[in-house]
Amino acid sequence: QVQLVESGGGLVQPGGSLRLSCVASGSISSITSMGWYRQAPLSQRELVALITSGITNYADSVKGRFTLSRDNAKNAVYLQMNDLKPEDTAVYYCAALTGDQVFLGGQGTQVTVSS
Repeated sequence: QVQLVESGGGLVQPGGSLRLSCVASGSISSITSMGWYRQAPLSQRELVALITSGITNYADSVKGRFTLSRDNAKNAVYLQMNDLKPEDTAVYYCAALTGDQVFLGGQGTQVTVSS
């Protein structure tokens, strides 16, 4: 089992920035990938960014604006979000993938982009 704790969401104006943090605990050695999903109201959950063996992939909607980084020493991942848009408003969930499971942070963190 992997436990994930997210932080860093909030309210920001369009064009602003936020940095999300996530710390993992539990079966750390079984994790192959880490990243973030998000879910907006009345929408399906979507993958925002994922890092696997140092290679990062992003959803087309956030490329060039979001940067995912991982600190293995701290068992943490960070999502730097710049030039935020109202359509980025969602609950963001940290994710950890093992060989056959996807673990998500239970609470998620709310990101609201509004003027």
